[in-house]
Amino acid sequence: MKYINQFFLLVCSVLMILLLVACGHDHTEEDGHNHDSETAAHSEEDGHGHEGEEEHEEGEIHLSKEQVETMNIQFGDFSKIKINDYIKATGTLGLPPNALTSVSAKANGFIQNSKKYVEGSYVKKGALMAYLENPDFIQQQQAYLEVAAELVYDRQELSRQQTLLAAEAGVERNVQKLAAEVAMKTATSKGIAKQLSYLGINVNDLTTENIIQRIPIYAPMSGYITSIKMHNGMYVTPDLELMEIVDENHLHLELDIFEKDIANIKEEQRISYTVPALGNTVYEGEVHIIGKEFNTENKTVRIHGHLEKERPKFIKDLFLEAKIWLTDQTVNALPEGAIIKDGASSYIYITNSQSTEEELKFEAVRVIVGTTDNGFTSVKLIDAIPEGMNIVTEGAYYVYAQSKAGELEHEH
Repeated sequence: MKYINQFFLLVCSVLMILLLVACGHDHTEEDGHNHDSETAAHSEEDGHGHEGEEEHEEGEIHLSKEQVETMNIQFGDFSKIKINDYIKATGTLGLPPNALTSVSAKANGFIQNSKKYVEGSYVKKGALMAYLENPDFIQQQQAYLEVAAELVYDRQELSRQQTLLAAEAGVERNVQKLAAEVAMKTATSKGIAKQLSYLGINVNDLTTENIIQRIPIYAPMSGYITSIKMHNGMYVTPDLELMEIVDENHLHLELDIFEKDIANIKEEQRISYTVPALGNTVYEGEVHIIGKEFNTENKTVRIHGHLEKERPKFIKDLFLEAKIWLTDQTVNALPEGAIIKDGASSYIYITNSQSTEEELKFEAVRVIVGTTDNGFTSVKLIDAIPEGMNIVTEGAYYVYAQSKAGELEHEH
């Protein structure tokens, strides 16, 4: 009995194994990748042309109204506004000749006690910059005092001789000789006094007790120091520039205009400009003077412009980019964000925003863009916009992104 039971269990096990193998073979036939039933199911559930579902043609852009609201896409039409055309120019911030001065020594000598100024420092007119030292200054003051003392004596003697001559007790020749000496020493005294005054030494207060051997060097005008070429102990001469100071109160624009554009430039036209090295801030100016000299090498004419309101920090010879705005003209314009540039082409998007459908169909329309001013760009249509269609004035980038996503989907 025991062996019969074991045999029965063995037979049952074999039958179970055979059944499992048979089931596995059936599953392979029914679940393979080429089975008609699964292909049909796949077609119904995952295909692009499902029955009962709307088909989109390649290149079309569709967004649900919910997506339009979420992306804050706005619709509108062209705006009729005045936009200036402009001429591009480059140049620098310049100064008239009288706004720039060089500091130099008034005589030969050694620089002493130079103040600790650096390039870019602001100085006021009359500020002490350094001292110039030279023993010759002592000799000049000594000579002046000696001539002044002799002149006092000679004048007194001349007066006495003239009195004697009037009383017929003097000699006319002595009077003439003294008069000549007084005249020569007067000329010498005045000449030395002028020299000392030029050096900054006041002869009216000069005595043997206050003779000096150095003179101050003062700033001749207020402004910013653009260069320093002196130091303590340095021997200098009057022809050497020790320092350069500029007064930026007279700062102006110096722009170069090409020959083809010069006929459109007029005085008082508005200028907007940026200094790339200092950032993207836009500054304002105005055409002041149109130059009369033509640069044959660069084919340009120099324009001088006045600065207005806020001014950039002055750095000598710093490059700037400018736009000279021409006469206002009324044009069809759209906000900058409504225009999409794709390569060499520019587009706007249109749709029927009043459609009752759940999805809005967008179309790209090629345009020719013009000048941009105050956030609006002038636009010319290549093809007319169908009646009833609205322009995407805000959020055009989202529509553009959806079109690119659609292209990728169709490629897949």
